[in-house]
Amino acid sequence: MIDISKLIQGKNVTELDIQLLSYIVENMDHVLKQGVRHIAKVNYTSPATIIRLSKKLGYTGFVDMYYHLLPLVKEVDEKKGNVEDDFPDITTKEFFDCNGMETIHQFIHKVMQMEQTYIFLYATGFSAIAAEYLYKKLLVLGKKTILASGMDSIGVFENNLDHIGALVVISKSGETQQVIDKLVAAKEHNIFTVSFTKEIENRIANISDLNFKIMDNNKLDDRNMLPNIFFPRLLMAFELILKEYLKTNAR
Repeated sequence: MIDISKLIQGKNVTELDIQLLSYIVENMDHVLKQGVRHIAKVNYTSPATIIRLSKKLGYTGFVDMYYHLLPLVKEVDEKKGNVEDDFPDITTKEFFDCNGMETIHQFIHKVMQMEQTYIFLYATGFSAIAAEYLYKKLLVLGKKTILASGMDSIGVFENNLDHIGALVVISKSGETQQVIDKLVAAKEHNIFTVSFTKEIENRIANISDLNFKIMDNNKLDDRNMLPNIFFPRLLMAFELILKEYLKTNAR
């Protein structure tokens, strides 16, 4: 199942753009050979519209867009195979393939070692479940922490800005607008920001002062409908960070 909603979020696209992108994604095996003129013809528009769409999405042109989307679409297709393919072994190696130990140490220094201010955790949807797990782990360690989700009033965040030392957000897609809004507000108040997102480029990772990249099996399944071990990997990342924190404090 391919979900293009996060590909277009924040991109100022039209209904025609969505129709074109859906056509391209659904016909990935043929569109490069077909070319922009054929795609435009079957969608009753002009080649220039397709070029404009690719630039709205941040690519230099149609071919650039095709080669960036191809691995994402192919990955979804490949996951239709054996059940065990959906659940590869979770290892620390895959975490360190995307993140360095210096990132963990920066998190420890900037977030875990704060004493007078609060850690503010924010996430929505499925990510909010993982955020609650981290919240309870931090409380057990004696860290002053506030947890909020998309269901909470915005006042929970805004009324505590003067007491927040770090904002930690979780977004599988890296494109959740509510999370982006919190990051922007935090940076305006010089609050250190940390994000946990999937490993490919996304707006939340780019905005954050510190980003942890978590491997996502199904990068276009932003509704979390397919089997995926993104969240188990995320929990493992939390445990790796906390283990290093405890080891650092024991020295």
